[in-house]
Amino acid sequence: MTGADLASELPQMLPRLWAFALRISGDRHDAEDLVQRACVRALERAHQLQPGTSPLSWMFSIVHSAWINEVRARNVRSRSGMDWDDAFLETVPDPNTRTPEQNVMDGQIVSAVQRLPEAQRAVMLLVGVEGLSYSEAAEVLNVPIGTVMSRLSRARQAIGALFSGQNEKPLKTATNTKDPGL
Repeated sequence: MTGADLASELPQMLPRLWAFALRISGDRHDAEDLVQRACVRALERAHQLQPGTSPLSWMFSIVHSAWINEVRARNVRSRSGMDWDDAFLETVPDPNTRTPEQNVMDGQIVSAVQRLPEAQRAVMLLVGVEGLSYSEAAEVLNVPIGTVMSRLSRARQAIGALFSGQNEKPLKTATNTKDPGL
């Protein structure tokens, strides 16, 4: 694929890339920066897109990689974690009129997903929200497909336990392990 080919496909991908970036970063400005960096990086490296690879999956991979790099850089600079900001919910347009009960449930689900460890949250967003297959998510995250299935299973269990009242503790428990998503 050439830079021109990718450049013609990028505008159609931007809404999904921005939504994914917003979900993993939790901040509109960070999401805009992530998408911009990802687009520049992709256009510079369009020749690296392998035949048979979905350009959208490849772009998700670049956005995720850019976010991981940003988080690492922030941790080095500040040595503190990022807190979730519920204000982002107001920035995501909802085309359907929803009942107050649906809005409350959506807020609880978003809160539960945001409390997951980063590795589990990324898998949950790629598979559950973006609709990628397990193999596509594994490719985006550069992990084996078994790791994707394990992280997704653990994420679902954690969210299920939270909603059934079995887990009153915060979900983020693994911080300094080799693979916090497992």
